[in-house]
Amino acid sequence: VSTHLDAPAHFLTGGKFIGDLPLDFLIGPACVVDLQRYGIGDYDVYGPEHFEQWEKDTGIKIDARDILIIRTGYHRYYPENWTDRSRVDETTYFIRHPGPSRKFAEWVLDRRIRWIAVDAGSADHPMNTVIRRIRADEAEEAEKKLGRSLDEIFPKQDYQIMHTLLFPHDVIHIENLGGQLDDVLDRKIRFGCFPWRFQGGEAALCRAVAMLDE
Repeated sequence: VSTHLDAPAHFLTGGKFIGDLPLDFLIGPACVVDLQRYGIGDYDVYGPEHFEQWEKDTGIKIDARDILIIRTGYHRYYPENWTDRSRVDETTYFIRHPGPSRKFAEWVLDRRIRWIAVDAGSADHPMNTVIRRIRADEAEEAEKKLGRSLDEIFPKQDYQIMHTLLFPHDVIHIENLGGQLDDVLDRKIRFGCFPWRFQGGEAALCRAVAMLDE
């Protein structure tokens, strides 16, 4: 699993393929939001309130058509982290990373976010994917941490909400972002995603590039 871009066809019958995505859609202004500053950790759920607080704290507005880059800090656990392999932990990276609520997905549409990038194994909360079923032990730990039933937090109709709700609107995402992400935290940058472009591809490896004025 590498840094990759999911096209709408990844979850949507009749959705666009990687080869259908124009270059000017894949490049644009981006806000790099560091969620770790708000104490986000294992199994935690983030929502619109975190991003609105970030706007207040930084004075940076997340504008319509901006790309939203979400830094959870979990890229440091990725086994192929090129910059720091001192804390490699596949279980933490893929199964315990924080993830969004349904309200966040709805907020993304309301704010007309162009697309999203995240430094985790999925743009969805791991307990809102098949992991919840195949790793019942981790699901139990998540419920203890969150203090609520996962069925309550992530009801069946919200399954993989970042894919099912957003992809029909072409609001797609990069997963497994990493590299030098920590060098551009809490700022607005120009950002580009350059996937392997091929027709019929529902996802593709990509190179994510930050372009700075300095």
